[in-house]
Amino acid sequence: MFETMKQSWFSNLKGDTLSGIVVALALIPEAIAFSIIAGVDPKVGLYASFAICVIIAFTGGRSGMISGATGAMALLMVTLVRDHGLEYLLVATLLTGVLQIAAGYLRLAELMRFVSRSVVTGFVNALAILIFMAQLPELTGVTWHVYAMTVAGLAIIYGFPYLPAIGKSIPSPLVCIVVLTAVYMITGMDIRDVGDMGELPDSLPVFLWPDVPLNLETLMIVLPYSLMLTLVGLLESMMTATIVDDLTDTKSNKNRECKGQGIANIGSGLIGGMAGCAMIGQSVINIKSGGRRRLSSLIAGVVLLLMVVFLADWVSQIPMAALVAVMIMVSIGTFSWTSIKDLKKHPISTNIVMVATVVATVGTHNLAIGVFVGVLLAAMFFANKVGNILYIGSEETDGGSRRIYTIVGQVFFASSERFGESFDFKETVEKVTIDLSRAHFWDITAVQALDRVVIKFRREGTEVELIGLNEASATIVDRYAVHDDPAAVEKLMGGH
Repeated sequence: MFETMKQSWFSNLKGDTLSGIVVALALIPEAIAFSIIAGVDPKVGLYASFAICVIIAFTGGRSGMISGATGAMALLMVTLVRDHGLEYLLVATLLTGVLQIAAGYLRLAELMRFVSRSVVTGFVNALAILIFMAQLPELTGVTWHVYAMTVAGLAIIYGFPYLPAIGKSIPSPLVCIVVLTAVYMITGMDIRDVGDMGELPDSLPVFLWPDVPLNLETLMIVLPYSLMLTLVGLLESMMTATIVDDLTDTKSNKNRECKGQGIANIGSGLIGGMAGCAMIGQSVINIKSGGRRRLSSLIAGVVLLLMVVFLADWVSQIPMAALVAVMIMVSIGTFSWTSIKDLKKHPISTNIVMVATVVATVGTHNLAIGVFVGVLLAAMFFANKVGNILYIGSEETDGGSRRIYTIVGQVFFASSERFGESFDFKETVEKVTIDLSRAHFWDITAVQALDRVVIKFRREGTEVELIGLNEASATIVDRYAVHDDPAAVEKLMGGH
């Protein structure tokens, strides 16, 4: 047990410590910005990021992944906060946590296996674009100093690792933030800093129970919001876990992550924080800065709180240009550049799914909608592809009095029409044998197609024999087929 704990927490002490500090610095402006989006005080987002980072370090199923207040979640809170206030948001946050824990126990994370690689790639590319777009307000209508600082920051981030001796030992994003902050404080140039984003909290968080009546009316108000927060939160967390799995070549326990996210959101709500989830941008910063273990998330949360409460005067002077440079690095590193080259090699259906996921996500700024569009298109393309893999051959025997049809492939809603059109009902034969030994019937539509074929042959006076049904197909056919029930036959064929 001690060895397992050591491996999970302290096997990468230096990398986790330094990356945790970098993440904490990058979390501050984002948490403030997301609070403003949701229409709440900046400390709501900051307290949430602190609580979620610290709790998820112990309860999460993906070490090295960073969670906190996110823009995708904040957008869902706007109407609730505007119409009912902060107290109801806290109730929604607590209920979101409960629903996410339930999702973990119900093993809903297993549904991630239905998300194709093209959808994940589209999701990643869309997030990279959204992260970059989120930096544009900081680069619009500003003086040349901001551009100079941003370019200098990018030069430090990409150039520092090539320095001998120290280049690989200190995360370049941390160097970028420290150097540009020092330049800003020395020169006193007139550019935006973290302090301009909103007032930082001046006290530690305290236990806070929502001051609302706990009745059915309150539940009906917050339940729709909690359901959406649960869905988007788990979706973004599972997607981010998949990406971090790829970046680190390790596996994660996604059902445990669901439960961990739920516990973290309950903890956030009990200290006055908003609901949150995994953050792909911060997770990529953490991984690229050397963070790999649970300690990196714990340090990020603790350092975040200490900085905003006790070092507010210093933190508030971090120029936004430094953080913009870090986030541009994240967007560049997050985008799957190989997906552009793969457009020429991959099937058109795969490319359509990827591009549609990007367009839907960026167009709506809603990750759930983007992924839903991608999964739906992928399912439709897959169903069409499998539906086309159906062969129906026939041969005449017994001197022309009998015909044997051989069915090979999958019969379901996408191929049932083709199945029904492959038989010659006008041919004069005494008996038709349908060999189904190499076919599989999947659904009610397939069974109804078989019913229609049998019934049409019988109406032409032809004897029909079905042979070779496998056990699974025979089960569904025996249960739902009606070709031996005269009353049901009339109903199926429309009474004609």
